Amino acid sequence: MINELSKKASEYTDSAVKLLTELISFKSVMGEPRENMPYGKECAECLAFAAKTLSDDGFKVRNFDNHAITADFGEGEAELGILCHLDVVPTEGHEWHSDPFKAEVREGRVYGRGAIDDKGPAAAVITAMRMIRDSGIKLRKNFRLILGSNEENGSADMEYYTKKEKFPPMLFTPDGSFPVINIEKGMIRLGITGSYTSGNKSLLSLKGGSVANAVPERAEAVISGFGFEDIRKLCSENQSEGVIFSVENQENNTICIKTKGKGAHASTPEQGYNALTALITLLSKLPFDGDISDKLTAMSQLYPYGDSAGKGIGVSCSDELSGELTLVLSLADCHDGELSFMTDCRFPVCRRSTDIIPVMTEKLTQAGLSAAASLVSEPHHADENSEMIKTLLSVYEDCTGKKGKCIAIGGGTYVHDTENGVAFGAEWSDENNMHGADEFIGIDELTKDIEIYCEAILRLCM
Repeated sequence: MINELSKKASEYTDSAVKLLTELISFKSVMGEPRENMPYGKECAECLAFAAKTLSDDGFKVRNFDNHAITADFGEGEAELGILCHLDVVPTEGHEWHSDPFKAEVREGRVYGRGAIDDKGPAAAVITAMRMIRDSGIKLRKNFRLILGSNEENGSADMEYYTKKEKFPPMLFTPDGSFPVINIEKGMIRLGITGSYTSGNKSLLSLKGGSVANAVPERAEAVISGFGFEDIRKLCSENQSEGVIFSVENQENNTICIKTKGKGAHASTPEQGYNALTALITLLSKLPFDGDISDKLTAMSQLYPYGDSAGKGIGVSCSDELSGELTLVLSLADCHDGELSFMTDCRFPVCRRSTDIIPVMTEKLTQAGLSAAASLVSEPHHADENSEMIKTLLSVYEDCTGKKGKCIAIGGGTYVHDTENGVAFGAEWSDENNMHGADEFIGIDELTKDIEIYCEAILRLCM
């Protein structure tokens, strides 16, 4: 049975939208470190705003050197932790219909970078805290809101935080989807480098993607030594599903080939169209001078367009618990005879990183390329029979009328490297443009999030 307080979430919707609008106004993309600003000025300023807001609300706030802040609801050791992040991914390379850092409300939605990942969920949790505070209800157990600022770039914030403070024994994050995510695939970020030679028919540059953990929406290459009409014909005859090719004449008899696909999170690459692999496939058909043709051909075979399961490079696998391995060639920055790529791999619980990395490295070495892992994280699996998970599932069922169950995803929520943490919301579907253009959260969904988090806190802490 739902607490009468939780049912009052709609009375707080306007204040939640206002708070979210203020949070979105901070361009909290990871920047150059400064003194006491480990992830850049905007991330630190966003944390400072949240700290002041929570302090003004009467919660006990601590700042962990601008890596993270905490806000305790009550006294004593916290038994429940709710973990959110205020950093966001960049917006470059995406065509927004409104300013991504100036929230816009239209058609029942709040648009802006971070609206669903993860500023909207953070606003919902803070609003739930305000509801409980205003009600005067006394909680038997203390709980702690933890706000970090480096989730999108490796969670160094939580590495720093846990050296100072332990996570509470119960921990969840609204950095995923409902009902409860208790299994997350392992993650590998693999950097690929190499060199190439060329002559008159040359690849001058190849660029694609903006972040390592997303399907690249755009890519472009500048080439020389080819006829404009020949390149236009090549593009016309080699279309890739979901990708648009365009060709431009440039100065010094160079040609720019651009591709536009569809971005998607690296954990669900099947929802996107990879502009970078489509372009590499096209370039591999050109008779460049030097050994660049061999390198491009190898890359197109190892990372063929349309392959998001790692079949080309020989690492495809799956299991019943967590599903299929996914692999995305997400970044490229090649010029002046030097090649540089980044891949994002999410692998199921039936494998370890030591099963995956050597296979990819060997295939790339055979192609004359070097590989080095920049991020390695093993799969995460929390016991679905824990009391916390059972409680969260009961909250979901009572608040929605739908059956609650544990699910597995492609890795990457904020509790991935914790012992027993789970993700609990706040996504209701995949149609929120997370990490893409026009990211949004539905206002009705935001209200339901507030209700659910209020109810979860009450059941776990009363």
